[in-house]
Amino acid sequence: MRAVVQRVSSASVTIDQQVTASIGRGLLILLGIGTEDTSADVEWLASKIPNLRVFPDAEGKMNLSLLDLGPSATAADTSATDAKSGILVVSQFTLLASTRKGNRPSYNDAARPAAAIPLYELFLTKLEQVVGQPISAGIFGAMMEVALVNDGPVTLILDSKLRE
Repeated sequence: MRAVVQRVSSASVTIDQQVTASIGRGLLILLGIGTEDTSADVEWLASKIPNLRVFPDAEGKMNLSLLDLGPSATAADTSATDAKSGILVVSQFTLLASTRKGNRPSYNDAARPAAAIPLYELFLTKLEQVVGQPISAGIFGAMMEVALVNDGPVTLILDSKLRE
């Protein structure tokens, strides 16, 4: 699995001109699921990401994780239908693109929906367990518009196969 993790002041997903998920301060996770990915990859990412120390402490140093901020610090000030978790997950198979040959990316390494959807849903469940509250998410396979205010900017790329 590959994840692009961005510290955000806010982020949202719009589908068919309707905002379907949003958060305030927190983490936007773009998640790519590969053909070789398993529940072990899900476990590693779901435990790693919420514990990343990417938020500033009182001295402005990146020493705090999302879990250190607590639920009130990460709650979105949006409608009651939002999960308000401080984490927004968006599936993005293009993270598994290969550009080795030519100019048209190949997506052969991206898992097909039949394999990817259960892992995506498991990832959301595991994140909920780690964070202790619902996770906001896009809709797998939908054409989505993702809006974000990148805070910092702080952007990390994690790969579960490399464990980094």
